[in-house]
Amino acid sequence: MAAVQFCSFGQNPMKFLGIPIDGTKEQMISALKNKGYTYDSFNDCLRGEFNGQSVDIFIKTNNNKVCRICVADASSTDETNIRIRFNSLLDQFIRNGKYVHVGGDVISDSEKISYEMTVNKKRYEIDMLPSDKSINGTVWYMIVDQYGRYRIAIFYENLNNMPNGDDL
Repeated sequence: MAAVQFCSFGQNPMKFLGIPIDGTKEQMISALKNKGYTYDSFNDCLRGEFNGQSVDIFIKTNNNKVCRICVADASSTDETNIRIRFNSLLDQFIRNGKYVHVGGDVISDSEKISYEMTVNKKRYEIDMLPSDKSINGTVWYMIVDQYGRYRIAIFYENLNNMPNGDDL
């Protein structure tokens, strides 16, 4: 299931760690290696630390141009800790000032994440847009359930490079 796509009027690409989400996959891998990440060819991802967490970074392309960066927690955790992490990330994004919160809510302490995801098929997601209107991108994150253990996956997207049906 893909994130909600937002209309934006900017033409500048979204950035990840100051690197434009643009160009080839090889160029992005090289730029991330220069930031200290290591490439894992078996899993086709980069590994390192991001925002205090050990993560795996995956690069998605469209027509040989990078369109999305996925930053996924390397380790899973329990329901209590994922709630804290999910809510803390929203606070960090809002306080950062580079983003505007446009969708999704904090998770209350009484919420049964496992039950809601398994029985009600609830999706926990937060959607952000760049506060700089010249950037055509979006950032969103979600909880990923892996057999009762949870991870956060954060997606940075350059909407200029996303599939738009041209190939159909």
